[in-house]
Amino acid sequence: MSIAAGAITLLTITIIFAPGLHDRLMIAWLGPHWTDAANADMVEMERATNEIFTLAMLQALTISSGAAIIVAVIVSVVTSRQIMQPIEHLLQITRRIATGHYNERVPLLGDHELKRLASQFNLMAAALERAEQRRIALIGDVAHELRTPLATIAGYIEGMLDGVVEPDEATWALVLDEVYRLRRLTNDLQDLSRLESHQIGLHLEPIAPIHLIEAALARLRPQFTTKGIALSVQVSPHLPLVWADRHRILQVLVNLLGNALQYTPNGGQVIINANTNGDTVRFCVRDTGIGIAAEHLPHLFERFYRVDPSRTRATGGSGIGLTICKALVELHSGHIGVASDGPGQGATFWFTLPCCNHS
Repeated sequence: MSIAAGAITLLTITIIFAPGLHDRLMIAWLGPHWTDAANADMVEMERATNEIFTLAMLQALTISSGAAIIVAVIVSVVTSRQIMQPIEHLLQITRRIATGHYNERVPLLGDHELKRLASQFNLMAAALERAEQRRIALIGDVAHELRTPLATIAGYIEGMLDGVVEPDEATWALVLDEVYRLRRLTNDLQDLSRLESHQIGLHLEPIAPIHLIEAALARLRPQFTTKGIALSVQVSPHLPLVWADRHRILQVLVNLLGNALQYTPNGGQVIINANTNGDTVRFCVRDTGIGIAAEHLPHLFERFYRVDPSRTRATGGSGIGLTICKALVELHSGHIGVASDGPGQGATFWFTLPCCNHS
């Protein structure tokens, strides 16, 4: 349609303007007063010449327009096929992904823009595949985490029903302990779900970093003393206040200190410090514990990740405590990380919080 409209426009403009242009060119060539000196035969010849010229030009334009339309149609068909082929591939892959085949990818065909579209689509498909893998892994991890305490509870109850296990106070205490483990796991999962869906609100207030550290130490100092681990605090003087939810950041500090307590042997040392780092305050928990190999460092904040997969919930935690810490710190517009020189060299967990005057 657009090609035909262009051809018709070309012919119409030619018919309207060609005769006038021809006359002006003739006058410019012969002079403005040639008609005064010309006889009737010359005038008639000029008129006939003008008509013949116009007719020849229209015929040539008609032929050339027809040829141009044919060529344009052929080029359009070829070009549209080149465009439609990658789009058809994209539609097919889209339908495949919609049915759960997240490993499908679009071939990079066509011109630059179509290749960019295919590349971005593949990035989206890869993200969907990773999300699906995380979902499947999460279901498996939760099932595994629930299986151990449930098996323990079932074993004790079956033993008591069969008369093999004495239903005394110690036995019921063990069963209750496993119930508490299940409760902690479900609470952790609920907290993580709410954090990742941004359903947890923060009650931010200006807080002195030392007050947060002292509150965390008050909860755990007796356990450090019992295990014989030296606990020291190194806080820079005159630290600025930070914007924080007291309860949530205390949860982060207690979790990091609890990990240091768990993985530091008797007679070891744990140091917690805080200092300014640009527009933020940086908190660090450094221990002299078992350390972490380099290949594990990038994954420590992933759900249910454990350096030692053989650890149970009793010895290795639920595997989502650090994930919750990361979500809480990032909810405060902060950052969290870990460093270790390797096994046996201890580890340092750190996080930052914005200062009040840069909130």
